[in-house]
Amino acid sequence: MTDFPGAPDSKAPRRGLRVLAAMSGGVDSAVAAARAAEAGHDVTGVHLALSANPQSFRTGARGCCTIEDSRDARRAADVIGIPFYCWDLAERFREDVVEDFVAEYEAGRTPNPCLRCNEKIKFAALLDKALALGFDAVCTGHYATVVVNEDGTRELHRASDMAKDQSYVLGVLDEKQLAHAMFPLGDTITTKDEIRAEAERRGLAVAKKPDSHDICFIADGDTQGFLAKRLGKAEGDIVDESGTKVGTHEGAYGFTIGQRKGLRIGHPAPDGKPRYVLDISPVNNTVTVGPVEALDVIALTAIKPRWCGVAPAGEGTYTAQLRAHGGETAVTAEPVGDAELRVRFTEPVRGVAPGQAIVLYDGTRVVGSATIAATERAREGNPSMISTRSR
Repeated sequence: MTDFPGAPDSKAPRRGLRVLAAMSGGVDSAVAAARAAEAGHDVTGVHLALSANPQSFRTGARGCCTIEDSRDARRAADVIGIPFYCWDLAERFREDVVEDFVAEYEAGRTPNPCLRCNEKIKFAALLDKALALGFDAVCTGHYATVVVNEDGTRELHRASDMAKDQSYVLGVLDEKQLAHAMFPLGDTITTKDEIRAEAERRGLAVAKKPDSHDICFIADGDTQGFLAKRLGKAEGDIVDESGTKVGTHEGAYGFTIGQRKGLRIGHPAPDGKPRYVLDISPVNNTVTVGPVEALDVIALTAIKPRWCGVAPAGEGTYTAQLRAHGGETAVTAEPVGDAELRVRFTEPVRGVAPGQAIVLYDGTRVVGSATIAATERAREGNPSMISTRSR
């Protein structure tokens, strides 16, 4: 059955839970908090102050965690009629998310800061504090569903509406965290316009507020500029598969595997076709480019697996998602000890970069996630390992 996580056994009398609702200042988290309160739970709203410079306001749909957002969250809490607090987690966010983001790019990997934030901030720092204060669950506006089985175990599933599903960035949650996670929007088949209409009916001023997108701590969307300020310029070579220099760059951290645009290569490929980033080597500050076919990945090794329940035993058949807004692809996967996961794709996939997360699914159920450490590519039947190890 589907239920609010943390609820008692379905055979026992229902009671309201003490719920801490994380309110970002956006429409989703506001409606989620309102639904939790309407369901009879004792809800307290909290806005996480994650920016060291909160005086900087968002620009359109970019950025979040500003003073503007905290005020919007407070006004929403007032309308819902729940207590509201603002908690300063800026230092923890800087260490666990922002610095990790910079370090991963510096090492030639492609991190996912939203996934890291869910793992380290919302369902670690925030949840730990909530439980210590006597709350039963943390509520967020994520689109995902927690299913409570007859034996009381929990499973994380995709949202009812695949178009809004956010289970990929929640794939780092373990069963203990799922036991105290509440996603009131996940099992509702509604469009975003309907969520906004609901917010308007409830009198929430955030009904028409644009959604934030991109990376929340890079409000202007210029990731390369953000990294350049922190890592400085580091000129290096862009080479083709034979090692021939075809251009230069100002920092290997400014590239990602599969990137096509912005390469600034002065020499066209012999066949006249576009070239893509194939490899990033922070050791010699070199970026390797080549044809799109060279991006085909047939297998990968991932590390730091986290399971949404009991870890699978032996090899299994699943579908996998490799990016937040990507589709599913068929795979076979097998845990190797407690620290590694080996995955083989039924059909080659492209744009797979070390540092990204791979999330495994069994139907709609999230099995778990791991961080990609190395990929195996196949070109003209000749597999080759491209490895950029994650920390």
